[in-house]
Amino acid sequence: MKNFDVASGESATQTPGQDVPAADVFAAEPQSQTIARFALIGCLIVLGILLAVLVVGIPGQETRYLVSTVAASLVLTAGILVLMVYKIAGDREHSRQKLVAEKLRLHSAIANMPHGVCMYGPDRKLVVANDLYSTMYGLRPDHARPGMTLDEILRARVAIGSSSKDPEEYVATRLAEAFIPEPGCIINELRDGRIIAISRRPLPDGGSAAIHQDITAQKRAEEKILHLAHYDSLTELANRVKFLDEINKSAEKCRESGERFAVHLLDLDRFKDVNDSLGHAVGDFLLCEVATRVRGCVGPNDVVARLGGDEFAVLQSLGRADPDEVGRLATALLRAIAEPFHIISHQLMIETSIGVALAPLHGLDGDALLKKADLALYRSKSEGRNAWRLFEDAMERDAQARLAHAMELRNAVLEEEFELHYQPVYAAIGETMVGVEALVRWNNPKRGLVGPQSFIPLAEETGVIIPLGRWILEEACRDAAGLPSHLRVAVNLSPVQFKSGDLVDSVKAALRESGLPANRLELEITETVLLGNNAENLYVLHQLRQLGIAIVLDDFGTGYSSMSYLLSFPFDKIKIDRKFVSELTHRNDCAAIVNAISGLARSLNIATTAEGVESDEQLVLLRAAGCTFAQGYLFGRPVPKSDLALDWSDAPAKAPRRHLVNG
Repeated sequence: MKNFDVASGESATQTPGQDVPAADVFAAEPQSQTIARFALIGCLIVLGILLAVLVVGIPGQETRYLVSTVAASLVLTAGILVLMVYKIAGDREHSRQKLVAEKLRLHSAIANMPHGVCMYGPDRKLVVANDLYSTMYGLRPDHARPGMTLDEILRARVAIGSSSKDPEEYVATRLAEAFIPEPGCIINELRDGRIIAISRRPLPDGGSAAIHQDITAQKRAEEKILHLAHYDSLTELANRVKFLDEINKSAEKCRESGERFAVHLLDLDRFKDVNDSLGHAVGDFLLCEVATRVRGCVGPNDVVARLGGDEFAVLQSLGRADPDEVGRLATALLRAIAEPFHIISHQLMIETSIGVALAPLHGLDGDALLKKADLALYRSKSEGRNAWRLFEDAMERDAQARLAHAMELRNAVLEEEFELHYQPVYAAIGETMVGVEALVRWNNPKRGLVGPQSFIPLAEETGVIIPLGRWILEEACRDAAGLPSHLRVAVNLSPVQFKSGDLVDSVKAALRESGLPANRLELEITETVLLGNNAENLYVLHQLRQLGIAIVLDDFGTGYSSMSYLLSFPFDKIKIDRKFVSELTHRNDCAAIVNAISGLARSLNIATTAEGVESDEQLVLLRAAGCTFAQGYLFGRPVPKSDLALDWSDAPAKAPRRHLVNG
């Protein structure tokens, strides 16, 4: 705080320790005390004169009495006057001390405020400023002393760099708004990056008071929150909210000037497999690298976003350029992402599918454009992936049909429109029937008997597979309980069923209600269930195996790391995929793969089943490879339980191959 006299409020001029001159004693006293002093002296002088007269003698008794009375009155009057004057002086002293205390409290409050404070009088000169005000702007004491004008102080702040980037504008603006008769608040960003908020309030006497607060940390925190609300924290790309906002801005520009734009929606193909098998750290690095490559493909006016997971988007500004630019960018994105990635000692190959919507051709609403780009993306994935597709109206109709199909599928579960067919499984040597595989069919009232490839993917996508899978399991166990006791039944499980949380209980219930022994049930899974050594799924598999159920790995050899899965879990059987069996007779590499799989399984004491066996030549080669079991049209097509060729004798049935093949 700048020094000022606490009694008068004026700047103190007396040097500390200096004595007051004797001649100024009365002047140094309060005025009321001086009056009382002179009144008392006057009364004493008058009293002295009267007493002297009495002593000398005054003729006449009455005269002396009169003089005595006058003297007594004077003394009494002087005493009363003295008491009154001292009472007034005491009151004034009390008021003065109270005023001093209030000023000291104000001084302390201003000095200890957590913000810079300054006050100007009606003459627009500084009355008081606390130390924090000077510290905040780096001012020396002589830069902000009482009596200085605001212009002088602002110039001092400019001289030491505590101003905005345009000093003259900064001074002019501050001078213009400092003494406006209404309260106000402004924000100043200084050259050193600090942000100062100035709250100003006019005073009744025409002056002004202001509080200066450093809000840099608060503003930075707000900016960070705002950034997080509009940008992806992993890749620093725009997020969905920001991307939609940019689409709407482009749409507005399109309405005004006709400038076209395109929305590209990208989805990495099978990213989840990589993420689950190699861990989330590798997955995150991969996403960042993909973001970098996408940014490298786009133009300076384009916007790149990560909408979530492995889904990216590009807002391509076309202006009045050739529409073929859309295809060129999409192709460039496909090629860039298809290049190998080198991440944490891993070389990864990944591809992407892209869907594109054009504006204004396909609309100008952000959500609608994203939806149409998503439909084009779905078409790209369904047609083989690693490609781009432009939205067509037919895609929207297909999506509506798919939604209707999904609702129809849900209703089919409720109406029990499904039935099971069974395909026999035979021993490769001896050709005796050892079991059947349960395969579901949809007996659709309109389309007739529908195969699983037409509805299982949709059932998995919509979650219908949970109730449908439970029904398949229960029905297969009931049917198997009525088959010869040496036959086993195999039931396929979807990875989605493992997420339900009640798979083990459902299996137990199916066995209990059907009375089927657990050792007559086989459950087939694909490697998707085991991706990333999923601990929860492995635990479920161990629980099922402890019940006495055989666990079978289906489609062996077609995934990323099938060999490693044989170490993850003690499978009872593996099934050799039909793509190897179908090419067995005329491709040496397929024969080598079948031999390798059979040999590996044999060394691990795991049985093998070859799928898709359709000829005697294939069967001969499978026997030579050491395959344990065979399944395919050579032995029989999937048929209802009632059409199975069964032998109820103790000896297992021989395969009636020729009849079944022809039938």
